[in-house]
Amino acid sequence: MATPRLTLTYIVEPPEYDILACSLLASIRTHFPKSVACIGYVPEHRMDEVHPAVFKAHEIMGGEIRPMKTEGMWDEPYPHGNKIIAAMQPRDSQYSAFVDSDVLFLRKNAVANIAKAGHVSCSMAASMVWAEQSIWDDIYGAFDMPIPEERMHLMRRSAKPVIPYFSAGFVIFPEKPGKGGRFPDVWYDTAREIDKIETLEKRRPYLDQMSLPVAIQRAGLKWNVLPEEQHYILGGKLRGEPLPEDREIFTIHYRKHKILREVGQMKYARRMMFEQTGQHFVRRLTETPEDSAD
Repeated sequence: MATPRLTLTYIVEPPEYDILACSLLASIRTHFPKSVACIGYVPEHRMDEVHPAVFKAHEIMGGEIRPMKTEGMWDEPYPHGNKIIAAMQPRDSQYSAFVDSDVLFLRKNAVANIAKAGHVSCSMAASMVWAEQSIWDDIYGAFDMPIPEERMHLMRRSAKPVIPYFSAGFVIFPEKPGKGGRFPDVWYDTAREIDKIETLEKRRPYLDQMSLPVAIQRAGLKWNVLPEEQHYILGGKLRGEPLPEDREIFTIHYRKHKILREVGQMKYARRMMFEQTGQHFVRRLTETPEDSAD
């Protein structure tokens, strides 16, 4: 079997992310070439809790579900860090990507649009209201690294350009190690070191993102900033607004099913699930616990 050019990975964790992961997988199978491999990772101590329909849906759509060790991987429990642990798992692939489970792909896409040799591809974060720019002094100082001179606008347009700060919701990286090592391993090591900086009060839950630009550089790679259309983050300032009709939005990060309904994409998510798996899975795998409360 040929080595996949890209493997898309995500979290499959009950009681919610296992269901969201199936919607994500259906959208991948609808809009990416069939040669793209898909692996959902479950904390090994929760494998028995995954609904049987989730395993069946992955079997039908050609996705794998694999266990990963998460307990004891952080000094204190850090669920957001599961994405870094998933990225670290061994894979036979030219590129891998971690994508949050609450993401949907909406139109035909290609590996060449999101993967770039020698680079980690990711989008700018939507905002950074939780901290001042001065935090980068402590973060880069912990590694004796200079703060990058480059400045960029956050996705929701900060008043002025900021030190590069990326979303960890969709990250594409080469599996071949850079000069500093394999990127996800460096990401994990970087996050562990930053977690020791006690002056950083908001390490949780933002540790995954504050470590990302540092890890890219430590791995000997560069960043490839994805256009907003490749990772369109909903909610926040955009709450209640429809998707723009004058732009080709490839990917939406919707966060909650309620927001997915607000932008009129819930029916499309269910249709993709129906087309990829059959009617038996539609209701079960496009509903989460919050749906029953609506």
